[in-house]
Order: sequence, then structure tokens, then C-alpha cells
Amino acid sequence: MAFRASIIHHFLLVSVLITGFGFLRGVAALGINYGQVANDLPSPDKVLELLRSLRISKARIYDTNPQVLTAFANSGVDLIVTVENEMLDVLIDPQQAFQWVATHIRPYFPATRITGIAVGNEVFTSEDTTLMANVVPAMISIHGALVQLGLDQYIQVSTANSLAVLANSYPPSAGSFREDLTGVMSEYLHFLATTRSPFWINAYPYFAYKDDPFRVSLDYVLFNPNEGMVDPYTKLRYDNMLYAQVDAVVFAVSRMGYGGLEVRVSETGWPSKGDPDEVGATVENAAVYNRNLLRRQLGNEGTPLRPNQRLDVYLFALFNEDMKPGPTSERNYGLYQPDGTMAYNVGLSTLATTSSTSSATISLTSSATRQATNKEYESIGYWVYVYLLTFGVLMRRPF
Repeated sequence: MAFRASIIHHFLLVSVLITGFGFLRGVAALGINYGQVANDLPSPDKVLELLRSLRISKARIYDTNPQVLTAFANSGVDLIVTVENEMLDVLIDPQQAFQWVATHIRPYFPATRITGIAVGNEVFTSEDTTLMANVVPAMISIHGALVQLGLDQYIQVSTANSLAVLANSYPPSAGSFREDLTGVMSEYLHFLATTRSPFWINAYPYFAYKDDPFRVSLDYVLFNPNEGMVDPYTKLRYDNMLYAQVDAVVFAVSRMGYGGLEVRVSETGWPSKGDPDEVGATVENAAVYNRNLLRRQLGNEGTPLRPNQRLDVYLFALFNEDMKPGPTSERNYGLYQPDGTMAYNVGLSTLATTSSTSSATISLTSSATRQATNKEYESIGYWVYVYLLTFGVLMRRPF
């Protein structure tokens, strides 16, 4: 067993070092949501070029689109994929879950760096009680399939939650889950703790400001300089709402007895356009929110409650999605228009120039650099495959 542990450590280390070096100058804690509910989006290979130019090495998609999975092969981009909500009742069956993983994950890994599977999206705050009850069983079945295929050490299984799972979020130390979710949340947290997976939260300070612009400080929600707030119980000072929301989730999780779980932001962002009643949805506010968030991510910041643990954040979104239903804001969260043109200037080039952290910069790269990088990845991807294939064989040999 000691020899096997040594083998595992060796191959994990080599795999991470080889496949990750191409983005060592990227923002380690920043990802972006790549939604595709739009007309005339750039092809996945063009999207990959865009991510490379932004030095973003993490992305999340809302399905298992084979075109995306194929295009992202040997790219070094960590990818979270999603099981659509309507699939959960099927995947509670372990055999169906195994078939799903064998079809949608295994053929692309490890060339495509799939690091997470989101089992549904904001299911616990839906009104479908059957769907809610299926989340954890589907997660268990999918994780079991990953174990059978030897992929569980590389791919985490969780689900993205709306902040509405909380009954209380202010002050952060009062964070607690809704009473009607206690049973399913206990099962969910137990699964996360058992599999060492993170709690994903979709957190949008924009909604708090839109709902009460007279009492919620715009500077506080936009990360601008402000007086902030001090939690009366912990005495921790918060200078922005996002960190306060995350810490409220941490407290809620801890109240359930799972204080060691990591909380990550699976979505956050600000719309650049909205309906007349959507206060604050402007290009100016969107640019300020995302620019200030990017600055925080450049510094790999943690929250006041966990200052030494950098907060992983996935920005919503890469593109405006013009086919999404709902209010105007729903179609205007993107940094870019569906045709690939910039929706507004978030200041990425300025951040790259002014950043003093050489290991965490956002910059534009020339097409020549991208072409050279592509060739490097193709070669590197081959050797990663060889290492992991050998690893899989060794893991199945008796010692």
C-alpha cells in the first residue's frame, strides 16, 4: 500500500506540473462561466483562444457539449461540466450514471482537464421536491461511476446553489440554512465531506442592491472604497458584500457540523443592461464590479473569516446570452457580445500593466504565441495521457 501511495503521488505531481505550466501566469483563483444560450457564438476553438488571451485557466459550462470538450483538449484549461436538471431522475440509477460518465467524461479525460461535475444547477431552491430529492442520490451514483473508472481522484462532484438556500445571511455570523432544507442539506454536506468536494454558491450582490438600493450601499456591493460593516459577533470587518455572503455560507455549513468544507463561488457577476425596474444594471456598474473583482483575484484574496485560503471565483459570464428567457438583465451579464466583440471595457489590459504580481497577470497574447502554445500543449497532452494510462494500469495491479 505504501508503494501504491508513492505511485499515486508521483503521477499526480507529474500530471499537474506538466499540464498546468502553460497557465502559471494566469489568475489561479479566477474562472469564468461559458454559457451558450445565444445565437452566433464563436466556435469553441475561438473561445479557447479568447480564454488564453485573457490568461484565464478555469471555465464552467452548463452541459457536456462534445464540441467544447474536444476543443479544450490539451489546452490546460480546468473545466467544470454540468449534468442538466432533467437528467437527475435518470442518473440516480448507478448503471445509468456509469453509462453517462463512460460516455460524457471518460472519452475526453485526461486530454480535457475535467476537474468538476456540477450535478444540476440551483436545484435546492426550485419548487420541484422530487428533483431536489434526486440531487444527492445522483451525485452518489456519479461519484461511484468515477470510482469504478479510476477518475474520482481528479474530478470533484458537487452542485451549484443559489444564495436563497440561506434563511439568514446578515450578519455573516448569523448564516444558516432554511429549515425546510435541513434534511437534504445534511445529506449533501455529508457527501461533500466524504468525497472532499467543495460547496458551490452562486452569489450576486447585484440582487441585494436592486431589491433595496436606498439601504444597500452601491460602493459596498461594487468593491469600491467604503466604510464597510463589522460583524457584531466576530468583530470581522467586511468591505464588500460578496465576501460577507460567502462567509455567511461558511457559517451555515459550520452550523450543520461541517466546518472544514471549502466554499467556492460558482457564479457572480453584474448585468450591463436591465429593464427600467432593474436598478443598477448599467455598463458602468458592471465594469466597476468585474474590474474590482479581478483586482481582488489577482491578489488571491481570502474572505475575512478565512483570510489565508484564497477564494475561488467563477465570473458570470463570458458572453451575453441573447436567447435566455426572463428580464433583460439575464441576457446581459457577459464581458463579450455573442459575436465575440467586447460588451464593455473591463480594463483587462490596464490590470495587466499595473499588476505587480508577476505570477498572476491578465494580459493579451499574440497569435504567434498562441500557436506556439498550441504545439506545446499537443505534445504535453500526449505525455499526460501516457502517464495516466500507466497510472491506471498500476493501480489495478495487486501489491
